Amino acid sequence: MEMALEDIALGDQSRSQSHDFLTESTIFSLSRSESLWTTASRSAWETYNKPIIVMSVGGAVLIFGMVLSGLWFGSIYPKSTNILGPGFFSIGLMILVIGLVWVPVMREKQKQKSVSRLFTNHKHVFLHL
Repeated sequence: MEMALEDIALGDQSRSQSHDFLTESTIFSLSRSESLWTTASRSAWETYNKPIIVMSVGGAVLIFGMVLSGLWFGSIYPKSTNILGPGFFSIGLMILVIGLVWVPVMREKQKQKSVSRLFTNHKHVFLHL
């Protein structure tokens, strides 16, 4: 199981051969931030997919809570819907509001990214004035 130090060939490859292993795709896959490497704009679904999913789940839980609350007011299954109806209603409403607030936050974040890209592209012009 143990490897001797002689078995590890550190000096066998030249610098150009080891540099070939580091390609642009490898660097891109290792980086954590896409915005540093890509300049193409993302589609609306790629930008807003998480808030849309959160709003959909929140709306579904809200409607389920409304149905359970309606069953309680109609005196159908009053014991089980006594707590569950308002509980699901309030949780669904909170999740829906979180999704609704998330959309303007994402828009503001996109605006800040575009402004920061503008200033980073023209930074050298301001430094030479």
